[in-house]
Amino acid sequence: MVNSQTPANLTSSVKPFFVKVWGVRGKIATPGQETLRYGGNTACIEMQVANQRLIFDGGTGLRQFGNTLLSQMPITAHLFFTHCHWDRIQGFPFFVPAFIPGNLFEIYGAVAVNGASFQENLTQHMLHPNFPVPLEVMQSDLKFHSLTPKDKINIGGVEVEAIFLNYSQRSICYRVSSQGYSAVYATDTSSLEADETISDHDFSTLIKNVDLLILDSPDLGIGKPKDAITYLQNSTWRKNINLAQTAGVKRILISIYNPDHDDKFLEEVEQKIQEIFPNIKLAKEGMVIDLTETTDQNQA
Repeated sequence: MVNSQTPANLTSSVKPFFVKVWGVRGKIATPGQETLRYGGNTACIEMQVANQRLIFDGGTGLRQFGNTLLSQMPITAHLFFTHCHWDRIQGFPFFVPAFIPGNLFEIYGAVAVNGASFQENLTQHMLHPNFPVPLEVMQSDLKFHSLTPKDKINIGGVEVEAIFLNYSQRSICYRVSSQGYSAVYATDTSSLEADETISDHDFSTLIKNVDLLILDSPDLGIGKPKDAITYLQNSTWRKNINLAQTAGVKRILISIYNPDHDDKFLEEVEQKIQEIFPNIKLAKEGMVIDLTETTDQNQA
């Protein structure tokens, strides 16, 4: 178990448990006119829970999020990575608050398949010839924690449970619980059928009665399906949705879209999916979900 007691550095007006979406894409960022509504940045989710700031994944959405923090320094935050694929870490070298003394970031991730720690992976990511500025230039206080299966982290009364979804890729999902509310961030489920690291029973237990489950969208490979109905027939994805409904999940948010899926296609998907599962929404950059309320907000 990793314990990290963090002093509160958020204002008293912060909601007790809310989630904000900063990046929604998998694989590669997709800026442009065709992705304005849902967003084109790769994966990044912010949670503010009981005066603690948690960040999940560091895709390109992390850059924009970091820029909004510059007016709130000094910053203390906890950054949880699901795995070290490019779309989950490519925003970290552009996370400006990490370069500023006085800020503190606790960073969590699993040891990779090649035996490298998450710190070593991020370090390699920022070395020549990949990047001109090494991680050592970051002058904030960076504290790295290596996660193992079923670790539980206590952060000022907020419990974060780390569960391996896919051990062959060292991919982690997280359950965050505080004050009777909970959210699960599980955005690498598309390969579970090929590698059943987590059983249906364990996944159902992990998500049981959560207020919000964040899942990845169906991954059908390169290109766009001919229509939304075909897209939503993905068997692994449908199984996870059915497990979520059986487990009493209150709300489901779908994210991590294929870069080939533009706003028009995602609008069609959202319309069709809500005809089948009314409590599901597709994530949009800027969306805010307050787990203590029944309505969500969209912020530009």
